[in-house]
Amino acid sequence: MFAKLLLMFTVLPLIELYLLIRIGSAIGALPTVLIVVFTGVLGAYLARAQGFAVWVRIQAETSQGRFPGERLIDALLLLIAGAVLITPGLLTDILGFVLLFPITRTPIREWVKVRLYRMMQTGTVRFTGFIDH
Repeated sequence: MFAKLLLMFTVLPLIELYLLIRIGSAIGALPTVLIVVFTGVLGAYLARAQGFAVWVRIQAETSQGRFPGERLIDALLLLIAGAVLITPGLLTDILGFVLLFPITRTPIREWVKVRLYRMMQTGTVRFTGFIDH
């Protein structure tokens, strides 16, 4: 776990900084800054729109008496997408846009479902309800 956190909070930002410097030296500082701002604004807008669509689906499933498990995973992935899209950098923007669109988010959601199922089987994670019996 420590290695993953080290990678996420030190190595990844250094790679992002390196890429931004390289792109800035190739196309100029202002266009690079504008690209970062544009992807952040566009990503935030699209994340909000996708989040609203998922929220509507969650409400529809719960009103029909179904547990919206897949939609809740979608909501989590969209939250992650929004967070990384407002973080300056190209790699995080790519990750954010991959998580943002349903066509690329669906395989990731399926991977998360399998991973959660395995964690439940091994007892690594447990889910409990709020319903009293």
